[in-house]
Amino acid sequence: MENIDIKERFGMSIKYYRNKKEISQEKLAEITGLHRTYISEVERGNRNVSLINISKIAAALDINVSDLFTYINL
Repeated sequence: MENIDIKERFGMSIKYYRNKKEISQEKLAEITGLHRTYISEVERGNRNVSLINISKIAAALDINVSDLFTYINL
């Protein structure tokens, strides 16, 4: 996993917790107020995500922001 870009690793973390919670990208987008394509791009590592949006995503997944970083060893 060390050779994978940090944005990709972070996206993998979001996807892991989203799947664990059994919610779709559409549902996560609805809860956070973000667009579904934005969620998809973040999960694929194609977008830089702001701290505000990280906080929204973590809250929607009912986890701490730190959990998103801990999962990928950051």
